[in-house]
Amino acid sequence: MKTILAPVDFSPATRDVVQAAVDLASPLGAHILLLHSLQVPLITTDYGIGIEVLHETLAINEKAAVRQLEHLKKLLTARGLVADTLLVNGQAAPNIISQSIALDADYIILGTHGHTAFYDLLVGSTTHAVLQKAPCPVIVVPVTRKKPSKKR
Repeated sequence: MKTILAPVDFSPATRDVVQAAVDLASPLGAHILLLHSLQVPLITTDYGIGIEVLHETLAINEKAAVRQLEHLKKLLTARGLVADTLLVNGQAAPNIISQSIALDADYIILGTHGHTAFYDLLVGSTTHAVLQKAPCPVIVVPVTRKKPSKKR
């Protein structure tokens, strides 16, 4: 059975990534693995952050991510697809690469947020990093743009 790794970040791009995974998985009878990388929030202040507050924030974020992953999995299994979820800690790009290798993924489907080239230059791009190091084909799903409404 083919494996499709679909990293999701719960942004508006997630819907399009999941739909692309469904479109590819359906005719192939492939297994979809929904992956979410949970990053430690970077918080800097003059006073620092208490470790208790950090642990509480991480626990809340993890609980929300598990809930969202399970919701997406239910949507996929209701459509008759084989789907699983994986929540990992750390930066998205290295996690996507390492999981694609560990799972022997046949495809990676990920979204792009449509940032400008300047933004990607300053901040970096998960998509760009995955494209450079992926061990399998990568399908990049562009951001769905809302069509301007016609005024009458």
